[in-house]
Amino acid sequence: MSSSSQQLEELLALAARAPLGAAILDECLALAKVLVEKNTAYGNSALEPVRVFSRASAEEQILVRLDDKLSRLARGQAAGEDVVLDLLGYLVLLRIARREGAA
Repeated sequence: MSSSSQQLEELLALAARAPLGAAILDECLALAKVLVEKNTAYGNSALEPVRVFSRASAEEQILVRLDDKLSRLARGQAAGEDVVLDLLGYLVLLRIARREGAA
């Protein structure tokens, strides 16, 4: 059994025992689906930006996107966006960038 398969099996067993396990798992899977779909559509643009204008690191650019999303949320200017889902997605990408040491 691969490491990912084993982790998934353990997660499913843990979720079955937790009061909100299924709901938590559903939300996390929905977030993962969005991130994988965007990664497929846009490539690795979050961690390997083209850098046409900005020379900031990938991590710094993700932090700027988080600031923008939080600003929209605070001002009530979400305009049909799921700002919370976007924030969660950027936070996951930030964790990946930090883990992988993205420049």
